[in-house]
Amino acid sequence: MKALQILKYGAIKDGLSINEAQKPSIQPMDVLVQVKAAALNPIDYKIIQGHLKDMISLKLPTTIGYDVSGVIVEKGSKVANFKIGDEVYSRVPQEQMGTVAEYVAIDVNYVAKKPVNSSFEEAAALPLAGLTALQALERVGIKKDYRILIHAGSGGVGSFAIQYAKAKGAIVYTTTSTKNVDWVKALGADRIIDYKTEDYKEVANNLDIVFDTLGNDYTLDAFKCIKDGGSVTSIVGPPDEETAQQMGMTDYALPEKLAQLIEQKSATYKLTWMQPNAVQLNTIAALVDAGDIKPIIDLIYPLEDAVAAYEYLAEGSAKGKVIISLI
Repeated sequence: MKALQILKYGAIKDGLSINEAQKPSIQPMDVLVQVKAAALNPIDYKIIQGHLKDMISLKLPTTIGYDVSGVIVEKGSKVANFKIGDEVYSRVPQEQMGTVAEYVAIDVNYVAKKPVNSSFEEAAALPLAGLTALQALERVGIKKDYRILIHAGSGGVGSFAIQYAKAKGAIVYTTTSTKNVDWVKALGADRIIDYKTEDYKEVANNLDIVFDTLGNDYTLDAFKCIKDGGSVTSIVGPPDEETAQQMGMTDYALPEKLAQLIEQKSATYKLTWMQPNAVQLNTIAALVDAGDIKPIIDLIYPLEDAVAAYEYLAEGSAKGKVIISLI
């Protein structure tokens, strides 16, 4: 089968190649999915560039990609809840990474039926970004009428988070650049902050939640925007103690400045290290089919142009998701 593989760490163009690879074999609890579409994510090119090689151990060459939609063509002997021909989607577990390929084997515990009303390309756009946003917002108990700031509303996670927060009945502030203001407004945000002309810290105050998707100073400055007892939920900041334990970090302590800010505001702080979850994929599919969530796609590339697709994604200007189509 054809597969996009990492040959070596470094520049995207030098590190990736479309190769002939062995079709995956399946275990009793696996399904073999014929890939119809795969979504690209920033974690992918960070792996390619070697930034995560101390955290994620890979034997090269290896196929890249986590998000997928497709059709089940084979199933393991212990798989009872899916049948051949089912249209499914997934964020595959780390040990089964390799969705930018013609076939991928997936543990059935991480597979869900794709939204009925979505194309394969739209379904592939949902898993990683959707699970990340859902888990990050639910960890701090998002509720109706909560006031929330979502940074980078035009990104894959941000664009989903806006829609999910609105579906929960929240009042949503978001940051974006001038060229994306109207586009982000169409997602349902109540107050769009153009970071090129406005200081978000002057606009978004006394909030229940800040969703930090940017890290560094944004993580610390989030505490200026929340009310006393509010929450900061991050996907890029330092781990909280619970997440650090999940990540295997022993004797971990919060950075001193962050700990002081949490204490000063009597705040909740959480870092979400997204975990694949089929039950939550079913929740997302239901929201999509109900019209509460719309998958957001920037560009669709064929498999033969997958290297160029990753180079485009790494530029950081994509609005929504970048997709590889194998249809």
